[in-house]
Amino acid sequence: MSSAKTPPVSPLAPKSVPELPPIGGVGIATAQAGIRYSGRTDVLYLALQPGTQAAGVFTRSKCPSAPVDWCREALASEGARALIVNSGNANAFTGARGRDAVALTAKIGAEAAGCRPDEIFIASTGVIGEPLDATKFEGVLTDCAARTETGPEAWAAAAQAIMTTDTFPKLATRKATIDGTEVTINGIAKGAGMIAPDMATMLSFVFTDAALPQVVLQTLLSVGTRTSFNCVTVDGDTSTSDTLMLFATGAAGNAPVTDAGDERLSGFRAALDDLLIELAQLVAKDGEGARKFVTVNVKGATGDASAHRIAMSIANSPLVKTAIAGEDANWGRVVMAVGKAGEPADRDRLAIWFGDVRVAREGARDPDYSEEAASAVMRESDVSVTVDLGLGDGSARVWTCDLTKGYIEINGDYRS
Repeated sequence: MSSAKTPPVSPLAPKSVPELPPIGGVGIATAQAGIRYSGRTDVLYLALQPGTQAAGVFTRSKCPSAPVDWCREALASEGARALIVNSGNANAFTGARGRDAVALTAKIGAEAAGCRPDEIFIASTGVIGEPLDATKFEGVLTDCAARTETGPEAWAAAAQAIMTTDTFPKLATRKATIDGTEVTINGIAKGAGMIAPDMATMLSFVFTDAALPQVVLQTLLSVGTRTSFNCVTVDGDTSTSDTLMLFATGAAGNAPVTDAGDERLSGFRAALDDLLIELAQLVAKDGEGARKFVTVNVKGATGDASAHRIAMSIANSPLVKTAIAGEDANWGRVVMAVGKAGEPADRDRLAIWFGDVRVAREGARDPDYSEEAASAVMRESDVSVTVDLGLGDGSARVWTCDLTKGYIEINGDYRS
């Protein structure tokens, strides 16, 4: 068994970790089960009160993990009573043994929670292709169920337990009002590599004490994903295990809302979207080896979908990302990424900015270009790249990070 490696904390990490308040109907416990590492927590157990509703968005990879398949099927049943997450082993590409491991985990979890196995949701993250020994959960989950906590320390421990190559825990919280009743939304996430859209892009779990039916939760989550987790990329590689779930315990006791478009949900919808965006940005800021957080803005496209594809072409370009790492205002690489996206573009209408410095317009270097001003922008830890195609009203915004030697070092020996 490997001992846990402790990579240096990303320089883009938040200066402080938010304290998440309790969510009525949610209890948290973490444990060390020795899944892959020794000396660190690698199991997260969240107890959910009866009546909790769940929604989920998962990877579109054609090689999904066994836990992803399980969660998709479990969503067809009514209710959720517990979420179990392990780090260190993704239980992906593990065949029948992987499916059996998930079923055994659900059985052990159901016995601990006093519910049906299909009320247990499961997620795993870590190495792909290694069988997961689910017998390691025996006793561990029962112990977790008996000692759940609800305070800020418990939420911080939860975010810590699901980390793999992450260098800092990712947490966010929001308040909102539904028809006069205050509700709370808490979220945690993990992700640093193998990050690209086709939702999700990592593991993220969001909890609220709002009383909302599954159909409303699913709509809110699916729509919110489009402008958050589906707009973040680290390396262009979509994981087998991507899972984003939203749980609503109903403990706040707000008036029933049965339509996701109900005006009474406007505040909740805005708060949820904002929380998802914050968590997605934290993933990009913890990109493996990252030293710069990059926002790519595309406007003037023929449509929003076209703008999004162009933005992702820029954000996923190794040449663009290494130029940013080297603090080189190389707009030629941006032009390259626009041109290869396969979307409508006119070279002679292009304008490009690094930060607020326009470096190119009308298909050529800006006549007022200043190398000094552009280089100053590239030295910042937050760098924005903006492209105006000059063709229409379509726009998009995505987030990524630079590409450094650290990414190679981390992934060159990931299994060792």
